[in-house]
Amino acid sequence: MADMNVTPLVDVMLVLLIIFMVTAPISSYPIDINLPQPTLNPPPVDKEPPPPVSLVIDASGAVTWDHTPMPMSQLESVMRQTVQRDPTNQPRVEIDVNGQAQYEALAKVLAYSKNAGMDKIGFVQHDQ
Repeated sequence: MADMNVTPLVDVMLVLLIIFMVTAPISSYPIDINLPQPTLNPPPVDKEPPPPVSLVIDASGAVTWDHTPMPMSQLESVMRQTVQRDPTNQPRVEIDVNGQAQYEALAKVLAYSKNAGMDKIGFVQHDQ
């Protein structure tokens, strides 16, 4: 007889499948997530959002804040001033990073924006 008997193999695989099905729910654990709750009365929109601020990081790591060249050392203070104008209605900062720029420049910009209290940060993507 040249055929292989696969019945024991199928039996072993079914037993393993049952074992995994029984033990999988035990090994999972819940993750606490704070989801927003629905409200019947949404908060009123008082103000129009300010126009977005363009922040460009070129290949050399130089920063341009709203079409104005800016040294990296002054960037955090400019961000703080922008936030302090109206902390509840901040402009969105649109970060455009050159693909050849060092990651360190982007990391500094993100750290400065976090330290300044900026809430609305976005990245600009260019199709290539």
